[in-house]
Amino acid sequence: MIARLRLDPGTTGIGMTSQRVRDRLIERLREQGIRDERVLAAIRNVPRHVFMDEALAQRAYEDSAFPIGHGQTISQPWVVARMTELVLDAPRLPQKVLEVGTGSGYQAAILASLGLQVHTVERIGALLRGARKVLRGLGYNVRSKHDDGRAGWAEHAPFDAIVVTAGAAALEPALLDQLAIGGTLVAPVGAGTTQTLLRVRREDDGQLQQDMLEPVVFVPLLAGVVDG
Repeated sequence: MIARLRLDPGTTGIGMTSQRVRDRLIERLREQGIRDERVLAAIRNVPRHVFMDEALAQRAYEDSAFPIGHGQTISQPWVVARMTELVLDAPRLPQKVLEVGTGSGYQAAILASLGLQVHTVERIGALLRGARKVLRGLGYNVRSKHDDGRAGWAEHAPFDAIVVTAGAAALEPALLDQLAIGGTLVAPVGAGTTQTLLRVRREDDGQLQQDMLEPVVFVPLLAGVVDG
């Protein structure tokens, strides 16, 4: 069941952030193959423009990625929808999710709006503080941590799903170790500027099943933390 947002006039949007514009985005996502109505409803209801700089907010419902500062981006809606759809398309509906790379907080909001228990890790302190403020304002109870996301969040493992929102040449072993039996990990993997979306499932016998899916473009998954 999708959680209901406590929206104020600033989040419901007018003009290029209005519900009509959001509905057009949903139709584009359908045309591009997004089928899960739960995901489409979340994309429709979560106000993407409040996660973006005011100068770009009027373009929030374009199917595009936009800069959010510190060399990071808010992912395009199709990518967010596709990764979320892959998380939900599992033998057992996930309950507890780890997100690696909070960024603006938009992906965490989409997951939380679906009633999932979201844990998110961000290495850039300024981005995490901004995301926390927006998520609290929307009424989401998302656990967040300022840390190197490559290490995951072992304290709260195992996770039913893990979503990695930055690209790396290979999956981090620590993240795989924190994936529960029956769980799904979705991450962009590749050494170049273009990665491939990879889905990993841990079977009931503990073995990992990997599926290479669509080409995607993400910022790199970096080590360490930044306080600024």
